[in-house]
Formats: sequence, structure tokens, C-alpha cells
Amino acid sequence: MADLTHQDWLAAAVRLTPETRPFIGGRYVESTSDETFPSVSPRDGRVLAQIPAGSAEDVDRAVRAARESFEDGRWRDLPPRERKRILLRWADAITACAAELALLDTLEMGKPISEAHRVDVAKTAETIAWYAETIDKTYDELAPTPGDALAWITREPLGVVGAVVPWNYALLIASWKLGPALATGNSVVLKPAEQTSLAALLLARLASEAGLPDGVLNVVPGRGEVVGQALGRHPGVDKIAFTGSAEVARLFQVYAGESNGKQVAVEAGGKSPQLILPDADLSAAASAVAWGIFYNAGQTCNAGSRVIVPAALKDDLLAELVKTTGETFRPGDPLDPATAFGPLVDEVQLGRVLGYLDTARAEGGKIVLGGGHDGLALEPTIVDDVRPGTTIEREEVFGPVLSVLTYDGSPEEGIRLANDTDFGLVASVWTRDVTTAHRVAKRLRAGTVWINTFDASDVITPFGGFKATGAGRDKSLHALDAYTALKTTWLNLPET
Repeated sequence: MADLTHQDWLAAAVRLTPETRPFIGGRYVESTSDETFPSVSPRDGRVLAQIPAGSAEDVDRAVRAARESFEDGRWRDLPPRERKRILLRWADAITACAAELALLDTLEMGKPISEAHRVDVAKTAETIAWYAETIDKTYDELAPTPGDALAWITREPLGVVGAVVPWNYALLIASWKLGPALATGNSVVLKPAEQTSLAALLLARLASEAGLPDGVLNVVPGRGEVVGQALGRHPGVDKIAFTGSAEVARLFQVYAGESNGKQVAVEAGGKSPQLILPDADLSAAASAVAWGIFYNAGQTCNAGSRVIVPAALKDDLLAELVKTTGETFRPGDPLDPATAFGPLVDEVQLGRVLGYLDTARAEGGKIVLGGGHDGLALEPTIVDDVRPGTTIEREEVFGPVLSVLTYDGSPEEGIRLANDTDFGLVASVWTRDVTTAHRVAKRLRAGTVWINTFDASDVITPFGGFKATGAGRDKSLHALDAYTALKTTWLNLPET
């Protein structure tokens, strides 16, 4: 990738002929729906492909293929080392196909190509490989029974998992579901977001070519209200693993309750605080705050969209923020490897973010940086004078918009403001005092709390949150538990 220039990526984009058909039972098949919708690149408005709108029949075919592959044991009953080898081959195939996967991600979503390649695709392969390595390294349990009995506790795969993933990190978040689900022996139906279907369809083909048995991984693109709902309501699905908005997350909980009571794990966003204490290193904090909100054009579930700063330090922090943002996050062509800041995903998202900015002004907020846009490229934006309880302080904007709140500098007041949100995905605290850092971190209600950093992460640690963010965790060994059920087998050992 280091050798590919802007012109190389432009030429590759012209040559691209992506597959759009559902991947079911180990092959691409025609959708039963005659309707399509365009995959439009936010980069230039080019129509990349026509995506099948999908149907309940497509979902049913995929679920039946997954169920058959699960029940006959073609995947779950393979020796652990063989399953591990197949997933490792898949990870290698992802790496070998990294340029095409990154290109699809950039064209569909607008993510800068350097980030799509270096972060999303690379970490997708890393995640699949990491979970492959867990397969022959995790053990079941023996219970402390009396001498006349033996009881063993095994983790059994759930069966058919429906994975529903968003557009902002289409490949990476898919790998967070697929890695542990497949490692534990489940079969999967993956529903990608409408905006980013193409890379997921390629991902399925690579898995098949790596040796994943037919029917174990199926991908059904389409409209959420059709394909997503059919998957959520299908009686043959044992679990839904969802990442997306809180509104849609609650729909999946309703679908489960109105169908077979399937498990539903959700990660539904955040309104994440960066709490600056009076003794913080402002230069380091400003850099992390800028990266935490403007990376991926703010289209990140754990974006640090609220900075809570002592009133006496606000002007100094803003000066550092404006400097860092201007030096780093200049909009550019996402196919240029030098670009670090791309467009929003589509017109709907742009309209949503601009609407929040209008509301912020009406509620007393002052835009001190950005606010304008050229096409779908919205400038990095900082809103000052944000008051607690206002719309932009409460709701997830999902764009490059930072809200600045001030407080009196006391840890108690800072903690209160940080926790005053319906969400609880991540938070950070900035202080030079290690004792204060520990005490504040313990009281912040978030699934991940960073101290003097932001967005430091790895597959080895769990990711998820509290409150409206939802229940369940992606990543780490703990994710294996999410795709298994405990089974007790008891054997009496009578004396002879």
C-alpha cells in the first residue's frame, strides 16, 4: 500500500466491478427481490453499483443454509485445530486482498484510504486471526462434585447468529461479531448496512475460498426495514448481535420479543466525555480531544463528542484545539493517501448534522470553528457555550462536532457532568495526579475509561457500555461467552 499513489487509487477505482448479489450457501445467488438501490460514493456522487433491496425470502434462504450447516456439524464438529487453520487462512486472504477491501470501504463510506487500509482492513484480519488462535486454547470446566459423581460444564455454540453491522467501520465491526461467533462453532447470517454492502460480500467469498464450509457464513444486503427486520424476527435465528443506533437497537429487542425470544446483544452509540481536570497537560489533552472527535469525520460510536473543561482553562484549551485541528484535519480526497479527513457518508447524514448545528445555535451555542461544508465534506466544528441539557449536549450527532462545556474545576462537578448522559460507552479523564485519576475513573459510568489518553484499544480488551449504549461486549475472550451457552453434563459414579 505504501507504494500506491493517489493516481494508482483513482485508476483502481475506475476498474472496480464489485459483486452485489447475496452470498448464501457458499455462493453468490440472485436476490428474490427485483428492487435495487444505488450504492453512491460520498467522495464524488458516483454510483458504484445497484444493490438488491433484499427480501424476507432472501433472509429465509440464508437462515436455512446457516441452520443446515449448524445442525449437520460441518463446522462446529470439525477438530479445533482444523477450524483454527481455516480462520487463519481467511485472515491471510483478507491481508492479501487488503487493497481491494480498503478501496471498497473508502468508495462506499468516504473513509480516507490510508485509514481504511492501515486500520480497518488490517485490524479486521488481526481480529479474525486472534479468534482463530483461541479455538484450541480455551477449556471447559469440571465442577467440584462429590466422589460418586462427575459433572462437566461445556460452552456450546448457540446455533445461528444474525449479525447486523453499521456503515462507519463496516469491516472491523463485522469482524468483532464474526470472529468469536465462528470461533465458537456458530453459523452466521451477516446483514451489512445499506451504505456499505460491497466489502462484506467480498469478505464472504474470501472466507469460502479459505475453506469455510458452505452455509456457515452468509451475507444478505438490503434495506434495514426489510432484511434487518426479517432477520430479527426469524424463528430460526438464535441470537442477534447488533451495532448501530439506539432506535434500531430497540426495534431488534421488539422483534425478538415478538418472535422466538432470541438473545439480542446491542452496542448503540454514545455521547462520550473527555473530562479535563485543572492539572491536566492541556497540549496532550487537546491533541487527544481533536483526534477523538474528528477521526473518521466524527462518525464513530465512541467519539469524544463532549469536552468538559474548567472555565479558567477553556480559552487555552480551545487555542490548542484550533491549532491541532487546522494542522491535521483538512478535508481532502479520500483516495489521496495524504488525506486524514473525509466526507460524511451521505446526504442524510449531512442533513442530520447540519440540523444539530442549527439547533445548537438556537439553544445558545456558539460555533467557534468550522460549521461550513463543501458537498458532503463538513468542516471540523467546535461549538462553545454548550449548556447541560441542550440537544447537542444530550444526543449523538455522529459527525465532526465537538461540544465544549465548562465547570468549576472540582472533580465532583466534573464527574456529575460526565455521567449526565443517557449513554455509557467510553470516557476519559485528564490529570497528572494518579490517585485522582483512579478515583475519578472508578466513578465514571462507561464501559471503557481512559486516563490521559483516548481511543487506545485492542482486540484483547472488551468493548461495550452501560445504560442506553446497550448490553453485551465485543472483543476479548469475554466475547466468546456471548456466542455460547453453558451446558452441564452430570454422571453418577456408583460404587461397584
